[in-house]
Amino acid sequence: MCKAMNRSFANVLFGAFGQLQTKAGHVEQRPVRSASPEEAASILEAASSVIIVPGYGLAVAQAQHKIRELFDALTRRGVDVKFGIHPVAGRMPGHMNVLLAEADIPYDRLFEMDDINGEFAQCDVALVIGANDVTNPAARTDKSSPIYGMPILDVDKARTVMVIKRSMNPGFAGIDNPLYYMDKTLMLFGDAKAFVSEILKELPARAAA
Repeated sequence: MCKAMNRSFANVLFGAFGQLQTKAGHVEQRPVRSASPEEAASILEAASSVIIVPGYGLAVAQAQHKIRELFDALTRRGVDVKFGIHPVAGRMPGHMNVLLAEADIPYDRLFEMDDINGEFAQCDVALVIGANDVTNPAARTDKSSPIYGMPILDVDKARTVMVIKRSMNPGFAGIDNPLYYMDKTLMLFGDAKAFVSEILKELPARAAA
């Protein structure tokens, strides 16, 4: 617990998908790129490998069963889907493991942070669901950050990052996350359960087309 706390795929996709939005900050306005459920479904379908990173937002939305449906839908399409689990994601150690086990996610698809981090650089899509501080690259680079030195999941190294989040509000640590402003990142704004449900509606339709 103490240790845990101390022309690319993206370029091609972003040529067609996403809308630039602006977040008003205290000093500057920073653009973020958002996407619809239809666009998110297209990106996931085109991927060969997806790593899903669950966080507190998944727990609040009780989205674990919809995530299982998404796992099944992508796996049927031949996508390699894994889950990256940070030891302190959520509000207690093991919180995410309990939720995913409740939805009968296969145990061999769950990977702890140290075991999955080396795979993000070869991953087509990292799908982050309500995980804020444990995916914040400031922990590696910003010595003034209160989370500097905390091991994180290296989602920013994936070819494309999609983040399901209700808003741009900061997480538990109360700090902004530079991941959200990266060119490779798409923000999927909304309740996690509802947004994943919309993605699922798009996947069968696209498969039948």
